[in-house]
Amino acid sequence: MNTADYRRTRRKNRRGVLVALIVALSAAFSLMAMPAMADEVNVDEYDNSIIGNVKLNSEPLEGVLLTVSGGGYEVEVATDADGRWKVGVPDGDEFSVTLDESTLPDGIAVIDETGEDDTPNVKEAMIGPSGSTVMNFFIGRGERNVTSFFDQFVERIVNGVNFGLMLGLAAIGISLVYGTTGLSNFAHAEMVTFGAVMALIVSVDLGWPVWIAIPLAVLLSAGFGWTLDAGLWKPLRKKGVGIVQLMIVSIGLSLALRYTFQYFRGGGTEQLPGSDSPDIPLFGSVSLSQTNMISMVVSIVVIVIFAWWLVKTKIGKATRAVSDNPSLAAASGIDVDQVVRVVWILAAAMAGLAGVLWAYFRPGIRWDMGAQILLLVFAAVTLGGLGTAFGALVGSIIVGVLVETSSLFIPSDLKYVGALVVLIVILLFRPQGILGRKERIG
Repeated sequence: MNTADYRRTRRKNRRGVLVALIVALSAAFSLMAMPAMADEVNVDEYDNSIIGNVKLNSEPLEGVLLTVSGGGYEVEVATDADGRWKVGVPDGDEFSVTLDESTLPDGIAVIDETGEDDTPNVKEAMIGPSGSTVMNFFIGRGERNVTSFFDQFVERIVNGVNFGLMLGLAAIGISLVYGTTGLSNFAHAEMVTFGAVMALIVSVDLGWPVWIAIPLAVLLSAGFGWTLDAGLWKPLRKKGVGIVQLMIVSIGLSLALRYTFQYFRGGGTEQLPGSDSPDIPLFGSVSLSQTNMISMVVSIVVIVIFAWWLVKTKIGKATRAVSDNPSLAAASGIDVDQVVRVVWILAAAMAGLAGVLWAYFRPGIRWDMGAQILLLVFAAVTLGGLGTAFGALVGSIIVGVLVETSSLFIPSDLKYVGALVVLIVILLFRPQGILGRKERIG
């Protein structure tokens, strides 16, 4: 093996170690934000709550799934061994609680004692002055009112595509940064949070219209990316700091920014204006809120504009050249530092927009909201191919659809696991990712 082959082998080995570190560390980051118990969901995030029991003849029923929704907010919860469940909910007066009758024992259903309710498994919960309310169902023998599997599947597909497009905005940015600098930026999660927080400050604290607040938040996010590169990353690159050290710096920066958000905004969840938009029926029982429909359109438009920029413009072509080979690009007369600066600005702007859309999809803005999807963003980038922007988009849509549809087959608390299992399987057969390129190492 000659010197050049040896160096390529070392670079390949370092990349493998780096990918392993990314997955392991991002998993640890995400586990910090996951709820500890299936029977209590989002209790620490919100001041209001809905609680209840599911029992049959005074005997508790464990593992029954319930969905609480309202004002753009939706979450699933499962009963514990005592039949109890509890869900934290954002500020609002009325929420809908739906009991999934398919999770009840055979021959058991929700009973309507009055005989006047066609959907006894769906009830409206009103939040009282105390900030909590109790919601119970009458359980007995009878016929179930169950939404067809097809309608559930189609609705999850639609939500998955929406979620995947939102993930794609964040994943494209982190993929561009990795492709041009080799840095796996863990602080990208806080760029997502930054965009949402800026939109909240401008729209709620300052009282500006949301259609002004969101573009301004994206511009502030772009400025934040420029500041980070000019004040931190470029000086470190000039000093020749290694990739692993830069990654560790990004972890420290992530923690510092995250707890800065918590210090100034608190640990609660706040809502952007318009998060309670009504649902629009599409077909059958499938519906989508106005906010989510607008979110999908905005994501598609931004991604199309980005694709045109990357393929057709001079700076876009220079970005691809730097991503392929920085040394050759510099020898060809391309200003690598300028390209990297543009990449940081663009990545931060897209992350900020992703944060706003994520705030509407959750819904709500929280100090650690970016960290909650960091693992999925890294999974999407790795699945699509490290350093490839279009691969990151493809990986994001796959991850988004898998996350949303997997809860039809496995408990909702494990829905992220399905995406990671598919990631591992694909990498076993195609280590470079879906759109990644093979590298010769010997």
